Amino acid sequence: MTARETIPVSGITCANCAAKIEREVTMREEVSSCRVDFTTSRMIIEWESSSNRETMLESIEQTMRRVEPGAKFDKRDGDQTEGRDVTLWRFLAAALMFSIALWTDSIAGFVVAYGVAGYDVIYGAVRNIWHREWFDEKFLMTIATIGAFAISEYPEAVAVMLFYQLGEYVQGRAVRASRRSIQSLLNMKPTRARVLEDGDEVERSPEEVSIGSHLVIRSGELVPMDGTVVSGASSLDTASLTGESIPRQVSAGEDVLAGMVNMEGRLIVQTTRLAAESSLQKMIALVEEANGKKAKTEQMITRLAKVYTPVVVVLATIVAFVPPLFVGDLEEWVYRALIFLVISCPCALVISIPLGYFGGIGAGSKRGILVKGGEYLDTLTEVDTIVFDKTGTLTTGRFEVTDVMTTEGISAEQLLHLAARVELASNHPLAIAIVDRVGEVIAFDSIQEEPGYGLYAHDQDDHIYVGSARYMRKLGLTIEDSSVGTSVHVMKNDSWLGRIELMDTVKSDAITAIDALKGSGIRTVMLSGDRRQVATKIGEQLGLDEVRGELLPHEKVEAIERMTISQKVAFVGDGMNDAAALARANVGLVMGGVGSDSAVTAADVVLMHDAPTDVVRAIELGKQTKRIVWQNILFAFGTKALVLLLGLFGIATMWEAVFADVGVALLAIANATRLLRMTS
Repeated sequence: MTARETIPVSGITCANCAAKIEREVTMREEVSSCRVDFTTSRMIIEWESSSNRETMLESIEQTMRRVEPGAKFDKRDGDQTEGRDVTLWRFLAAALMFSIALWTDSIAGFVVAYGVAGYDVIYGAVRNIWHREWFDEKFLMTIATIGAFAISEYPEAVAVMLFYQLGEYVQGRAVRASRRSIQSLLNMKPTRARVLEDGDEVERSPEEVSIGSHLVIRSGELVPMDGTVVSGASSLDTASLTGESIPRQVSAGEDVLAGMVNMEGRLIVQTTRLAAESSLQKMIALVEEANGKKAKTEQMITRLAKVYTPVVVVLATIVAFVPPLFVGDLEEWVYRALIFLVISCPCALVISIPLGYFGGIGAGSKRGILVKGGEYLDTLTEVDTIVFDKTGTLTTGRFEVTDVMTTEGISAEQLLHLAARVELASNHPLAIAIVDRVGEVIAFDSIQEEPGYGLYAHDQDDHIYVGSARYMRKLGLTIEDSSVGTSVHVMKNDSWLGRIELMDTVKSDAITAIDALKGSGIRTVMLSGDRRQVATKIGEQLGLDEVRGELLPHEKVEAIERMTISQKVAFVGDGMNDAAALARANVGLVMGGVGSDSAVTAADVVLMHDAPTDVVRAIELGKQTKRIVWQNILFAFGTKALVLLLGLFGIATMWEAVFADVGVALLAIANATRLLRMTS
């Protein structure tokens, strides 16, 4: 049985190196699989046998150092500040020496500047060659710069190393900034809970607190576990979970989630879930796993990079030695070949493409849209049909009184008041809606429930019955119920007094969401288990393209299977009965971070706001991400191809080659990180 472990790492600054470490660690017998998440500085290991864990970790750390010097397991979660400062100071020192060498035209000065700027690159190249690791950026930089020294191009050789190191430094800063945007979420995990025990407040780890315990949450503190407010009232900052900037007001009886911040008063909260099962923990798990599911574009670039570099090296060899056989001037053609080597490193693509998807996932998490992987961001851009569940997805699941029909001798308000006095004894959603409509009432002293039918109250000589049309028929009355919504009938003694019509209310932003989707050319469908008349009326109100009602869960799945034959289908649902449909669609979106566990597990995207407009935002996020990724691909390949061509004809120098390598990488990374700043 495999055991899974996540370990923070530091010092891995190259995506190629991360891939090499993955391959070497996975080859070990004790390891089932290994993934180095470059974007969050973590190694995820699944052990086949962890009996020699400490010994294996030491061996794995040695492998990491061999592939990339300075790489290690980091208990401080990859701070890397010290190494970052050393790199910067070394670059500044080398730049100063280079300036002096240029001023004095000193070969020794160039050699010293070159050594200071590139000693680690040369060491890494030699070490990799010894271990038969060819065609990485260290090897390419070393061959190119030594070749430049060999043909007396001293300034350009040093400049290549200087700009390479500058690029590594700036690239590292960009990657760390991206990591922090996600790790701010991963580090939100509460570390303590103040528990009420025998009237005393005792601090415990959330993992030690059981369901049903009472927690004290003071002003300014993080809610450590999901629960229900027992006493107190306050405003909660929910931005960390949902991206919503407006504080949420809570009082006794309302739910609160781990990760929310108490802004005002003192709350007593009764826990309803274990710490490991909290909504915050689900979010953290989703974001941690997201980078393991790579998009097709990302996989394509990774495969291409393995072929691209060796091909360019072969071309460089041909350029260096074949043309001189016909036209002479070996030194000039070697110089042109060195230009090929400098720009052949695929760093701009290997780093910026995953960073683009990482940026999309990070930007989504800030908006309360949790995407489980880059592949789902891509799929969202291809969707042409969106299928919605009704209750809890397009509607609130809460009923409102829409109409009251009465007989002569009683007003609508009197009928509602009478029904509310009976319904006060029930927790049914219809009963709650009627009581909420009336306000404060006093319940009858004697109320009994007729399971499956309704309620019966006895008031002196009067008998009041409140329930469905079926209940009325059971009592001997023939009732024609032609209402579209759900009806609650009221009968006093032997007389029918009237009915109260209720409807599930449409979410406030549902119409806006449907209009936006249809404006984008996306077909909208609703599959509901509710009565056909109710589903049709909701569909007409929202302007949906197709509506089907009275469907069982398996019938929803069958309908989606038929659609996916010819269409790219997204399904949006919220409950346990939607889990199969969410899994069967091309991409599944689940409403609400506190929805059914099975639905959240089956879905590919979790919409924490519980808002239909977030479906539109998720699609827009996918399109933004894909646009930026392809901008990087075309820009990197286009620039490199142009400089390769110019270098072949002797127009481009090594300075342009440095820009085509380091400059393009930096610009592509900067473009990828734009997504992380798109938080509104």
